[in-house]
Amino acid sequence: MPFTRRLYLIGSLVFGGLIIAAVFSGFNLWAIPIIVGLFAIFVAGIFVSRIITRKVNSKEMLEVSDDIHNAARVYLRRQMRTILLAVPFMAAVVWAFMGWREALAFALGVCTSITAGYLGMSISVRTNIQTADLAENSFSSAFRMAVYGGGVMGLLVTGLSLLVLTVLFLIFKDPQVLVGFGVGGSLAALFGQIGGGIFTKSADVGADLVGKVEEKIPEDDPRNAAVIADLVGDNVGDCAGRGADLFQTFSDDIITGSVVCATLVSIYGSRVIYLPILLQCVGIISSIIGILATRQWSPDQKPTSIFNVGLWISAVLSSGGAMALSYWLIDDITIGLAAILGVATMLITAATTRHYAGINKGPVNKIAAASHRGAALTLMTGTAFGLRSPIISMLTIIAAIMLAFKVAGGTILAILAVNIGTDLLIGIIMASDAFGPIVDNAAGIAKIGKAKRKVFESLSHLDTVGNTLKATTKSYAMASGTVTAFVLFATFFTITGNTVLDLITPYSLGFIFVGISLPYLMSSVVIGATAKTAELMVDEVRDQFHQNPAIIVGEAKPNYTHCVDIATKNALREMLLPGGIAFLLPITIGFLFGSAALGALLIGAVSSSALLGAYFNNTGTAFDNAKKTIEENPKLDGSLAHASAVVGDTYGDPLKDVAGPSLLIFMKLIGMTSLLIAPILNTVTVIFK
Repeated sequence: MPFTRRLYLIGSLVFGGLIIAAVFSGFNLWAIPIIVGLFAIFVAGIFVSRIITRKVNSKEMLEVSDDIHNAARVYLRRQMRTILLAVPFMAAVVWAFMGWREALAFALGVCTSITAGYLGMSISVRTNIQTADLAENSFSSAFRMAVYGGGVMGLLVTGLSLLVLTVLFLIFKDPQVLVGFGVGGSLAALFGQIGGGIFTKSADVGADLVGKVEEKIPEDDPRNAAVIADLVGDNVGDCAGRGADLFQTFSDDIITGSVVCATLVSIYGSRVIYLPILLQCVGIISSIIGILATRQWSPDQKPTSIFNVGLWISAVLSSGGAMALSYWLIDDITIGLAAILGVATMLITAATTRHYAGINKGPVNKIAAASHRGAALTLMTGTAFGLRSPIISMLTIIAAIMLAFKVAGGTILAILAVNIGTDLLIGIIMASDAFGPIVDNAAGIAKIGKAKRKVFESLSHLDTVGNTLKATTKSYAMASGTVTAFVLFATFFTITGNTVLDLITPYSLGFIFVGISLPYLMSSVVIGATAKTAELMVDEVRDQFHQNPAIIVGEAKPNYTHCVDIATKNALREMLLPGGIAFLLPITIGFLFGSAALGALLIGAVSSSALLGAYFNNTGTAFDNAKKTIEENPKLDGSLAHASAVVGDTYGDPLKDVAGPSLLIFMKLIGMTSLLIAPILNTVTVIFK
């Protein structure tokens, strides 16, 4: 038996024994999340050892990988410095209004989030070269290596969050303090997602428009000056950015759940306070088993079905675990049923996204067909399907919440259980999401490193699968955020005492409409920032081709570093304004106009974000997969259909990778900030009322 497998088996027995001891020997139940968090980090460590100990054979591909790794590391370090420069000011605001405990938790939330993203990204850029190198000999081994790399990200995000939140609660004994941690994690996620999204999409758009459309050269061609920046962007946007996104989703749902459960002790007993964090423990353990089961079980098994096996195993285990936990902890299986409805909601949401944005599905095929008649019809067809795509998911979410509420006898704990249920698969979902940029990078490394054509084609096929998996992750996160909104609304209005909105006077309605307009403002800011940076990237790539004609004939190497610098500087500069708006706006509205106005604003902003964000995610991914559908036919290279599909893809890039994910984080951040200041809103004098 290999050493790492023996280590995993021994570790599983040790941690499993500790959990059993905690359950049956009268230990403090807070020991369980600490053990599970450490176990998740332990398993991630085993995956890391599998990745970094293997020697790479191809020197050419290793050189390309080193360029990507170094540039990604430089960007993330600059991003971390920029975020940490803004944190003291924002922590001071939290301290002034809430106190030093919340400010400390806020700073810790920021630091934990960016640490999880940085560590996960560092492993992903080591996994991409291993995946490319293994693809020379074995598709199965390459696939498995990419899953390991994604698993590191998924387990670090959930393990670190679980561990730090448990320790914070044990220290302060107050769920309200944890809200500061959630605000910090959400703010770091917003900075990370916007910065990483602007970086990756400006490079991607610049590389595609000049390379594919103008110069008619293929994707990931080493003659394109933006190609390294594009590959770097996949890591800082889709790995680090998305990791921070799901970190705040996972953390915020534990925090809001703890705040709610603290008010239900008189009904369910003192053990109810453990429910949110122990449910997440069930999800982590189920995700670990699902990740380990994600492997090619037969030679002809398709990649999508491989991930479906792991996903369904995790879903079944987490559903059974939720039922058992609700019966053992609070003697109420209806809460377990509510959690299962949350899991079912995520599976239906995933199926909807795969229908509207998946490769070889009807909508994507129709967008690809429209591309034969020009870019205008490409955009119109994609927009039509995109506007339709959020409806089924939204109806499913509402139905799950209403059914759970009814079955459980009208308790808010049922809505909370649905919310946590949407998180139970986060570990394996994040693993499949990080799989996408890993295989995308691997394909680029194989192309630039002059690997065999069959290797590049095999990895490019996996990249197409990864693209749909990334879209599925965004739909999971958006659905979870929408369910969280119901818990946030109930908690906020309970704390502030505003149980009824006055819709007769225009005051509340006015702030609802203001809230509805905010996601459009945020989207405008981040898409505009992406366009501005992409313009500079296009100019740079053009200039290098024009000033040095030897590049296009392959006799000279382009200046990759300059493109990376352009993306870095502009991404870091442009991410600060949206972050400031999302953090400071609810504080300003709350203290100027009162809790009723802030609550109305919150309803409008979250409702608008939930629909607009899903539209952005699905539309952008459908455009991307339509382009990939066209590119599967070599005869269409350089044709009108290909050029039109590339235009659709570049138009959709900032939608799916900047605006959509940013709106998810925005709706969480504005909600958590409102919850942070809720306890003191009724104690201060409102200026305008």
